[in-house]
Amino acid sequence: MAQRTRLWTEKFIFIILINFLVFMNHIMILSTFPFYIEKIGGSTALAGTAAFLFSLVAVIFRPFIGWMLDNGKRKAILAVGLFGMALMPAGYFSVSLIAFVLLFRMLHGASLACSNTSTATIASDIIPRSRFAEGMGYFGLATALATACAPAFGLLLMNKFGFSVLFFCSTGAIAVAVLLFLLLKTPHLEIKKTRLNFKALFDENAMPASAITVIFMLTFGALENFLAKFASEKDLPSGGIYFAVMSIMLFVTRISAGKIADRKGEGVFVYSCNASMLTALLLLAIVSNTITFIISAILAGYAFGGLEPALQSMAVHSAPPEKRGSANSTFLCAYDIGIGLGGGLAGWLISGTGYYSMWAVLSVANILSVILYVVWGRNHPSSFTYAKRR
Repeated sequence: MAQRTRLWTEKFIFIILINFLVFMNHIMILSTFPFYIEKIGGSTALAGTAAFLFSLVAVIFRPFIGWMLDNGKRKAILAVGLFGMALMPAGYFSVSLIAFVLLFRMLHGASLACSNTSTATIASDIIPRSRFAEGMGYFGLATALATACAPAFGLLLMNKFGFSVLFFCSTGAIAVAVLLFLLLKTPHLEIKKTRLNFKALFDENAMPASAITVIFMLTFGALENFLAKFASEKDLPSGGIYFAVMSIMLFVTRISAGKIADRKGEGVFVYSCNASMLTALLLLAIVSNTITFIISAILAGYAFGGLEPALQSMAVHSAPPEKRGSANSTFLCAYDIGIGLGGGLAGWLISGTGYYSMWAVLSVANILSVILYVVWGRNHPSSFTYAKRR
């Protein structure tokens, strides 16, 4: 029995590390891209458009990637994604025309879709069902830590060495991921192949968690894309400090979040994490000073650290092997849509009304996220909380 419930295997550790390096590449560039757009002559609104296009392409590709994963092509899709993510930073640096930069940004979005949909699906194959939320929490810890510390690292490289070193290091992260990929042994699964049709592209049971995620991630899309510029323009501590503080809180939260979700369900995180993010954004909008800036980072770290793995576990835990790819792609489509729309909306709101109004407007998303969970998510069979009540 103990052997069947073992979580920390070599396969699990490798896929966590690969996922971490994928997101280091992604977020180092995401958080500094508005500065790069500005450097080559673009506007804040154009930076928001770049964020939207990146996510749009990822969303378009993910359902088909999920279908291919469900037909057994786990490692092949991951290899394609890693190859694309290694090449894109060189593409940004080799051209200065905005149209070509946006094209490379879209190709980077497609590469990310291949990479992190496949890592999430491989992790879903590896994690024991009895410890699923816990395992996905640890897997998501890699994403969360990269999401939190990569902006600080990216901003440091950009400010001290310039974009050439930044892009070189982001490619280096993927080079290490490729070495781990070559050592990774995935589980052998008996998978029933499915025909390509609309039903095969999405997983119905993942829809409630995914819809809630779209709304919540609007706020995180704004933070990821524009917090650093907001801090630099408003004479606040650097965006790197904000994300560093956030990463500490993310780490603390992720250690226990999965175990709590396995025992009590995802509801506790939906309520508390949305309340935390709402407060974090309102602090930036209404009372922006050094103390509230740090408090906001702590609250945002808890919010993302707790909610994302709880909802991903809700979306994926009941899927059989032949549906795990589509379940993960459905959830990650929602993740991309939320971040892309959040970044796009934030860019246009900043251009029209300024930073303070933007934070206040997007904080409404946290209220809507809770309402959607109460109306739909908590009474759906995919809910851990619903299963506990039964």
